Amino acid sequence: CIADDLTGATDLAGLLVRGGMRTVQMIGVPDAPPPDADALVVALKSRTIPATEAVALSLAAAEALRSAGAEQLLFKYCSTYDSTDEGNIGPVTEALLDLVGSDLTIGCPAFPAAGRSIYQGHLFIGDMLLSDSPMKDHPLTPMRDANLVRVLQRQVQGRVGLIPLAIVDRGVEAIRDGFRRAKAEGKRIVIVD
Repeated sequence: CIADDLTGATDLAGLLVRGGMRTVQMIGVPDAPPPDADALVVALKSRTIPATEAVALSLAAAEALRSAGAEQLLFKYCSTYDSTDEGNIGPVTEALLDLVGSDLTIGCPAFPAAGRSIYQGHLFIGDMLLSDSPMKDHPLTPMRDANLVRVLQRQVQGRVGLIPLAIVDRGVEAIRDGFRRAKAEGKRIVIVD
């Protein structure tokens, strides 16, 4: 797992441990082989640095994890999706997609235990739209648009789509069909309610 900050990395590591995984959290890009574990979580400080630097750090972390035998990569970004129109969520996601040779991934910062949910592609903090929450005035990453498709589309070169709740409610096959349609339409990242 590659996390864009220490807090998110620690939260994720805690969830993985509670799920029964032997988890090691590292701060910064590892410069030595990490210890044996079920999950490795790399905490970066990449949320508010220039997008090119965030991409470079994230790719270095991904390469270190792959060298350590990682079979899956997860990019952990903030559940309030705080980012600027330049990134860093979108550029890092696209760079990781390119690194692993994938043509589609999901974006889903929902975290119900923390009151984060997505409906019609809009991020809610409790019962309030992200754009109406205190995050709208964040000094570094003000979030004045709760529509994650629109937010992410401003950050990426590829196209962004949505799998709305109506499809999610129909089950696994409907979601898979939604992914197939998204790929056929040339979308690389799909927000999922």
